[in-house]
Order: sequence, then C-alpha cells, then structure tokens
Amino acid sequence: MTELLDSLLRGSAVTARFSRDATLQGMLDFEVALAAAEAETGLIPAAAVAPIAAAAHAGALDWPALRDAAACAGNLAIPLVKQLTAQVAAHDADAARFVHWGATSQDAIDTGLILQVRGALDDLGADLDAFIGELAEQVRQHRATVMVGRTWLQHALPITFGLKLAGTLDALLRARTDLAHVREQALCVQFGGAAGTLASLGTQGPAVAAALARHLGLPDADTPWHGQRDRIVRVGGWAASLTGSLGKFARDTAMLTQTEVGEIAEASGPGRGGSSTMPHKRNPVGCAAILGAAARTPNLAATLFGAMQQDHERGLGTWHAEWETLPELLMLCGGALATARTLVADWTVDAARMRANVDITHGLIMAEAVTMALGESMGRLEAHRRVEARCRDAIAQQRHLLDVLREDSDITRVLSPEALERLTDPQHYLGAAETFVSRVLARVDAAAVPAQSGRKSK
Repeated sequence: MTELLDSLLRGSAVTARFSRDATLQGMLDFEVALAAAEAETGLIPAAAVAPIAAAAHAGALDWPALRDAAACAGNLAIPLVKQLTAQVAAHDADAARFVHWGATSQDAIDTGLILQVRGALDDLGADLDAFIGELAEQVRQHRATVMVGRTWLQHALPITFGLKLAGTLDALLRARTDLAHVREQALCVQFGGAAGTLASLGTQGPAVAAALARHLGLPDADTPWHGQRDRIVRVGGWAASLTGSLGKFARDTAMLTQTEVGEIAEASGPGRGGSSTMPHKRNPVGCAAILGAAARTPNLAATLFGAMQQDHERGLGTWHAEWETLPELLMLCGGALATARTLVADWTVDAARMRANVDITHGLIMAEAVTMALGESMGRLEAHRRVEARCRDAIAQQRHLLDVLREDSDITRVLSPEALERLTDPQHYLGAAETFVSRVLARVDAAAVPAQSGRKSK
C-alpha cells in the first residue's frame, strides 16, 4: 500500500534516500569506512580493507533473509554484518576476521541513518530554495493585488495577495536558516562500541573515531550518543515544522479555490483533480496531498520526542521507534515541498475575482477605516458605536455603507464626502503591507535565492 501512494504523498528525491537498498548501503558504507579508519591506525591489516569494500554492496545482500533475521536479532545490523562477513570470507578469510571490528550494531545503524539524513537534507534544502524562489516571484507579482483579509473565516480588512504569500515566504526563510543549524548539530558520526567507551579498541578509540568521521565526510562527536537522541529530534522537529508551514499555505490556498471564492485555481488537465462521478470537478489535489502530510507529521514528531527517554546506554524499544518514524517524516516533508512547488508553478491567480470579492459586503470591510478617522474627533468608542449602527442599517437596507454614512449628519459634520469616499476605498487602507512585503523580499535577495520565472495570473 505504501509504495502505491509514494507519488501522491512522498513524490520527491528524498524518498529514494530511504529505499531498502539505500538503508542497507548506509550501514555498509559505515563498515567500509570503519575498516579503512582502523587500518590507518594500525588496528587491522591494511590488506583487509579492499576485500571488505568489494563485498559491501547492498545489491549483493540477501534482503529477504535480512528481513526475516531481524525479527530474532532485534535489528538489521546483526544479520547484515553476518552476511557481509560471509561474503568477505568467500574471497578472503583473513579479511573477514576484521569486519565490524570493535563496533556495535547501533554504531552501524545510527551512522547509516545519518548518511541517509544528510542526503535527504541536501534534497530538501535544494527544493526549499527553489520554492522560495517561486514564491518570491509571486510576491513580487502580487504585492499590489488587493484581496480580502479573513479572520475567523469572515471578511476582516483589505490586504494584498503579496502580503499573504509573504507570510509563508517569511516562514520558509526561517526554515532555511534553521536547516543550517540542524545540519551542524545533527549530522555526525555515531561510534561508541558496546557501551560507549570504545574499550575494545584500547587507546586507539578516539583516533579511529576521528578517521572514521573523515572517511564519511561527517564531523566526529565529542561523545557517543547512543542514548542521547536530541540529534534525531532536531531533524524531525525541523521537518515537521516546515511541513506545518506548508500545510498552513495549502489550507489557505484550498479555501481560496472554493467555488464561492474562486480566487485561485490549481492546474487542470486530463486525470488531474477530477471526480469519479462528477465531470465538472476541479479539485485542489495538490493542497490535499500537502494537508495529508501536514496532518501526519505532528504525531510522527511526537513519537521522536517520546523516544528520547532512552534506557541507560542503549534504549529498549525507544530506539527502535525511530527507525521508520524519521524516514517517514522526512519523506512526507519532501513530498509536501515538491507538491507545493508544482502547485505554485502551475496555479492560476484570478486578481479580478480577488478585487470583486472585496466588494461583496458593499463597503462593510472599510468600517474600521471610517471608525479610526471619526474617532479622532469623537473618541474611538463613540465612533465605533455610531459606525456599527450604520453598518447594521446598510445590511438591513441592502445598501452600500458609503451611501448610508453620507446620510448621517453627525458623521458628515466631521468627515467630508471626499474623505468618506477615500476612507471606503480599499486601495487606501493597506497600512504597512508594502513595507512588510519589502522586508521579506529583501531577505530573499540577501540570501541570494535564485529567482524563478513568472506564473499565471488573470
């Protein structure tokens, strides 16, 4: 079932990072690097390295046997090391003696996972930059496009579509900054041996660990982290937060595609967004996929947080809970990010419909502007009471608020007809929207994120 939904929910390069072969190869890469590091420090013969490296290919492993053996062994590393040792022994019995020398299963599993995570974060970082570029172009294009701002799902005040998108762009830029910190703090070698002391390597443990890290292109850790899982949580928490931001973006976009709103439309085409029974449907399937991911990631992140309570030097069950959880979280994040890119690249923005929707309350959306101007003379509370009464009149009489305001002599004594007309023009009540948009775009420019091509608007 899972693979059948990959293109919908996990359709990015991240998914390949956590394939069966990639998972096995991560552990095998650890074993090769370990042998090279130990040969450098004189712990094992240099001649043992090449036979170990030659056998360490995921495609050569009997993965059904690994799968079945994991149930008894408690993890995949134990049967993997046995198979690797047997394959090395078939060509060089002496070299086979030094496979996995001085390491423990968790060293192979954790470091293999970190190698996978490094690749996944590379992919996510590239897609995040691309999406930031796409969205920044949309913000520039729509920085003056007036639309309704909605609070509690109701019309509030006029805003710009550029400002709405700039809010998401702002969150994505924070995620971009946080990613650099996550990489620095989380990506490092795990190497501690049986109980985190590397006692089996005598006095050479730290030297082997440093050489191992160098061979894998990872930092060394100050201490083994078998029982300290904050690194895993940092990665998962970052991915969950990014997916949540994408979910907020998708939720807003989906509501703007509603028939009664009609301000955005996802791309259409044969087989996209249709219904099995209703030929006219143009469903926001991209939004649905992102929201599906965003609905799942909080609980996945919670599992990682819950697994931090490890037992002593190696957790019982809590460590196991991470193995599928973190990859799934990263794959869902990658799928949501890739879908968001496609959504923005191919959507249609109906600026005319946005402007028309501003007017459907016949000026009521501008009541605050009139209240603030009137309040300078009669006080805010009295101005609020009077304008609120005129709003009720406008609704009851089904008239435009401006026409009703013009008939109130107490209001017209303070505000001229020209002032009232300006105050009820949404274009003149956008506050600091342009300033906020400019701030976010300045950060995009400072980050040197490549600009993307312009997209469709009406």
